[in-house]
Amino acid sequence: MVEPAPAVGTPVAPRPEPGTAGRGGAHEPLVVMSGVQKHFGALHVLRDIDLSIGRGEVVVLIGPSGSGKSTLCRTINRLETIDSGTITIDGVPLPAEGRALARLRADVGMVFQSFNLFAHKTVLDNVTLGPVKAKGVKPAAAKARALELLDRVGVANQAQKLPAQLSGGQQQRVAIARALAMDPKVMLFDEPTSALDPEMINEVLDVMTSLAREGMTMLVVTHEMGFARRAAHRVVFMDGGQVVEQAEPEAFFTSPRSDRARDFLSKILSH
Repeated sequence: MVEPAPAVGTPVAPRPEPGTAGRGGAHEPLVVMSGVQKHFGALHVLRDIDLSIGRGEVVVLIGPSGSGKSTLCRTINRLETIDSGTITIDGVPLPAEGRALARLRADVGMVFQSFNLFAHKTVLDNVTLGPVKAKGVKPAAAKARALELLDRVGVANQAQKLPAQLSGGQQQRVAIARALAMDPKVMLFDEPTSALDPEMINEVLDVMTSLAREGMTMLVVTHEMGFARRAAHRVVFMDGGQVVEQAEPEAFFTSPRSDRARDFLSKILSH
């Protein structure tokens, strides 16, 4: 029998380093989902989701394939619409469409499974395009910021190349730099390493871990349990479109409270 999840949105205090136990204050809610429902035809993919993400908090969303994780992630910037319920970001309800939605999306960085870079533009142009076009940043300032971010993710020496000239891991790090260039309030990662060769996964996870350490608010859908254990403040386990349970990483991985989570971990951690 599935035990009830703990109170959703319970403040989780920041830690000096991801993966450590020290916690000393409360996170102010930044993203709040309340009563969110979503269907794809007859399929009920999100069932009464109540979830909040605090400012500066790293929440890792895990669960079996088809549990609704990616759909939940994509509703936060309205790449997927919801049937009912509410989503607010920094106290502002998610707009339905138009300029208000475009402005809000500028505050929500998104990194996908596929890199979604513009193939005909250089790495540098990919990173500068959003700030110039969407935020009116002067090209020179956007270029300086882009080079700084590309350096931060370890691909500054690739700035003048086209995406096809980069490895998958390099392309995904460019995608992270592109999202950061918009100065988002929250970063969403939808299985960002699932399309990568195994040897490229760590170079992307290392960048994400450094973002977590620096206090970026993050929601990460992933099957990388090591990252969840190392970088998350909170692990949220989903199954069947519902939040089954959530806890700090050490508590979740060492003593999950629901039978469903225990079964999931026994299979995924044995590989």
